Amino acid sequence: GYGATALNMKRDPLKLKSMDTEFPLTLGRDVSGVIMECGLGVSYFKPGDEVWAAIPPWKQGTLSEFVVASGNEVSFKPKRLSHTEAASLPYVGLTAWSAVNQVGGLNQSNCSGKRVLILGASGGVGTFALQLVKAWGAHVTAVCSHDASTLMKKLGADDVIDYKSGNLEEQLKTLPLFDFILDNVGGSTEKWALDLLKKWSGATYVTLVTPFLINMDKLGVADGMLQTGVTVGSKTVKHLFKGVHYRWAFFMPSGPSLDEIAELVDSGKIQPVIDQVFSFSEVPKAFLKLEGGHARGKTVIDVISKK
Repeated sequence: GYGATALNMKRDPLKLKSMDTEFPLTLGRDVSGVIMECGLGVSYFKPGDEVWAAIPPWKQGTLSEFVVASGNEVSFKPKRLSHTEAASLPYVGLTAWSAVNQVGGLNQSNCSGKRVLILGASGGVGTFALQLVKAWGAHVTAVCSHDASTLMKKLGADDVIDYKSGNLEEQLKTLPLFDFILDNVGGSTEKWALDLLKKWSGATYVTLVTPFLINMDKLGVADGMLQTGVTVGSKTVKHLFKGVHYRWAFFMPSGPSLDEIAELVDSGKIQPVIDQVFSFSEVPKAFLKLEGGHARGKTVIDVISKK
């Protein structure tokens, strides 16, 4: 039932007093497929168009043959990708885009030559973020386990650090300071990672690991939001006095951002990184694999294959 309070607020505001134990998430967030039908207010798309999208968590459920999405969450699928390849990108792409561009402030015109550190670089968000900032001209240091280092180099990482080969903090301290850190790992890394940033130069630390949902589950909607605001506010101010920016980032559904990502994909600057493809009948096996951790990119479900 993790996250039930926040998701139900969005999905069914009148049920806020309900204390039932429930699992609030229907699995499946990414989708790539063909439009079957459009609402009357949708003029940009038509039946037969090949599109991709990432559905917001309160509407999830893309492990199915039919998916309902809002027009502003959908974008034309990159032409060079199959549906299986395209389905691996929207959620991680939009999460990385939110962290790097909308929250972190990096873009094509200001990223060139910047030193970027990605913690947890071999997962879905990490592999996308690595390619994105490389496409914009950054110097990238990727942190992952040794068996992912070949993949990291292939995707363009300049330095690859194996977090298992000794004290990670000490290894990173031997490198020049960074302009931007993306943290997909959280936990104790936050205690020391901000010391690796260049002080008083606009350097930014962005983490995707936040206590937002857990606060709302424990404290309720109002107090949970208040606690979350206090936490991020105090941390932001504390680090501002040390000369660095501290930020939280979240996935945001966005068709227009997917349009920009599709351009990068079609120009060959970003490629999908797929660990394994399962048929619909193998969904339990796919999730068991995910539970084991250590993903190398994304796991995809091919819903309509008749394996």
